[in-house]
Amino acid sequence: MFVVLLRFAANKSQAPDHTAGHQAWIQQGMEDGIFLLIGGIQPGQGGAVLAHNTTLDDLQQRVAADPFVAHEVVSAEIIEIAPNLTDPRLSFLAG
Repeated sequence: MFVVLLRFAANKSQAPDHTAGHQAWIQQGMEDGIFLLIGGIQPGQGGAVLAHNTTLDDLQQRVAADPFVAHEVVSAEIIEIAPNLTDPRLSFLAG
């Protein structure tokens, strides 16, 4: 599984110009079964994505396609986590 941190970057002021594309990118990730959770990094520092069911290479390509990343509204950091122990409600992540 992966945590993707999308922290505001140099072109933060251009976010309104790319919000529709970013939202479509999020929706596609949800529909593809890759994104599990989308949320904001508080206070107002950017966003975070919990992803699974993908490879690091594929996720890197997906993240690069985010209009916010492509236009440097945010910078992306991908953290890979190898789950060893989970709450039973999240057991699908350990497989």
